[in-house]
Amino acid sequence: MTPFVILAIVLSVAVLLAVLWPLWRDARGLVLAGVATLGVATFALYRVVGTPAALEPQAAAAMPTTLEEAIGQLEAELKKKPNEPEGWRLLGKSYAALQRYADAQKAFERAVQLMPDDADLLVEAAQARLFNNAERKLDARAREMLDKAIAINPDHQRARWFVGLAQRQEGRHAEAAKTWEPLLAKVDPNTAATLRTQINEARAEAGLPPLADAAPVADASPALLTVTVDLAPALKDKLTPDDTLFVFARQVGGPPMPVAAKRLPVSAFPVTVPLGDGDSPMPTLKLSQLPQVQLVARIAKGNGPAAQSGDLEAAAVTADVKAGNTYTLTIDRVVP
Repeated sequence: MTPFVILAIVLSVAVLLAVLWPLWRDARGLVLAGVATLGVATFALYRVVGTPAALEPQAAAAMPTTLEEAIGQLEAELKKKPNEPEGWRLLGKSYAALQRYADAQKAFERAVQLMPDDADLLVEAAQARLFNNAERKLDARAREMLDKAIAINPDHQRARWFVGLAQRQEGRHAEAAKTWEPLLAKVDPNTAATLRTQINEARAEAGLPPLADAAPVADASPALLTVTVDLAPALKDKLTPDDTLFVFARQVGGPPMPVAAKRLPVSAFPVTVPLGDGDSPMPTLKLSQLPQVQLVARIAKGNGPAAQSGDLEAAAVTADVKAGNTYTLTIDRVVP
């Protein structure tokens, strides 16, 4: 079995498990059937378009046993056949899964060279550049790829989200709001509520009035985690009326962008904060898609959630994403 099919099955099953994780508690049969179906479909597709001879018993001895070994074999295959864009895309995803962001960027850029008009691939390559940037910023080349993706597919939601993010990073807040506003009619109601908050923050930065309030969402997503935030008594005298409390969840070992976030005025402590899918600042990834997250609480002295000297914060806590789970974070230190 060649490294391509091994990686395809491993990564496809991993993605499917992440997507179907919320169903595991109530519909395990559906989840297992989906995983099995995907594995069979991947195998069948490979039999049609791949190299069936590689599936013979004599090839089993070379079968990789870890993702790292499979990546090594895929790298070797791509040296022999360097003009396979899907192989480079798969290699980029594999590198990203191991947080080898520099390698992921190179792999995706090679794939883009071979398939320059694939909007999804352009967005993946731009995202790889974002993760490989020490400041987590979208550079000029990433912007070019995102703009091209939108030119190819004007309704590409992820491309529009990242373009708006780049515009905010550049201080072009009015343009960011204008880029994001068309997404409100295309995403689900809970995501739209969170996106509206992001848009209004951008409009406020640009000196523009907020959008008109939308009708309340009747079926708001339930809380998947409940976080109680307390403040150590020794730090109470460091609070000011302009401080802001940020509570967010991010991928364990992943990029710093949160998968769920709440921004609250500083008031009495302790404070209880529910987090659910409706709190995702990104339409591309939700809290329920992850089995575990890292919880962070920070009192910001500036305008944003990124840690700055003088902020007050709690030690991060790893949490299992499951409705009813409650965690406590105590803000007890000053960011140096």
